[in-house]
Amino acid sequence: MTERTRLTTVETVCDQRSWLFTVRDQYDEPDEVVLVPCEDGRTDADETTPSVEAWVNRCTHEAQRLDRGFGAAMRDGQIICPKHGSMFDTCSGYCDNGEAADTTLVSVEVAVEDGAVYLTDDDYDFSHEGAIEDGDERGGEDGDGSSDTDDDDGSGDDMPSSTSHIGF
Repeated sequence: MTERTRLTTVETVCDQRSWLFTVRDQYDEPDEVVLVPCEDGRTDADETTPSVEAWVNRCTHEAQRLDRGFGAAMRDGQIICPKHGSMFDTCSGYCDNGEAADTTLVSVEVAVEDGAVYLTDDDYDFSHEGAIEDGDERGGEDGDGSSDTDDDDGSGDDMPSSTSHIGF
């Protein structure tokens, strides 16, 4: 679908610790992708610049967004699922703990060239920076005027009621 689309820079991904964008698949359905720095992979000969990996923004245990539009929770080179605390390696996408143990995030092909990050995955077309609802012409609302992320109390916060199980 796509040949190569410039997304952002490695510096931006490293500074922000993650970078969220929306793609469209072969059926024109939107999906979110999160870019994260990968300290194990290097992009240049002197090994000073970290690599960047791209993962579909969804926990493998449950359709839970890893980055909800304000950055993915990360620690020690791992993305933390905000709902159950499973941790995914930023370089391999593999999880060896929690509810998502022995699963791997869905990868999206990107390339780094001269400090810029490009979407190179033939299965996706770049739509826009940010979450799906950031590019929704209806302002992120359902036809009835309620937000796509509204929970039962109408707060729009689909965060777990407690994060005490997540240690930092």
